[in-house]
Amino acid sequence: MKVWIDQDLCTGDGLCEEIAPAVFTLLDDGLAYVKAGDKVFDDPGGTAGVAEVATDLEDAVVEAAEECPGECIFIEKD
Repeated sequence: MKVWIDQDLCTGDGLCEEIAPAVFTLLDDGLAYVKAGDKVFDDPGGTAGVAEVATDLEDAVVEAAEECPGECIFIEKD
């Protein structure tokens, strides 16, 4: 599974980070971004903003996408 965020839709609510802190983070601009380990994918708009999701985190990522008020989290199933 892969995940990315459309920052144009992000409300900065932070629910994604609360639900799945290993995958999502809010940066100084107040918007959410995906991450893998210590690497933050902070180049939106292309493949550079897409992160692989570890199998054990997939349920949390799906929950974060469902709960997101901005509906800005997009999941790509392998």
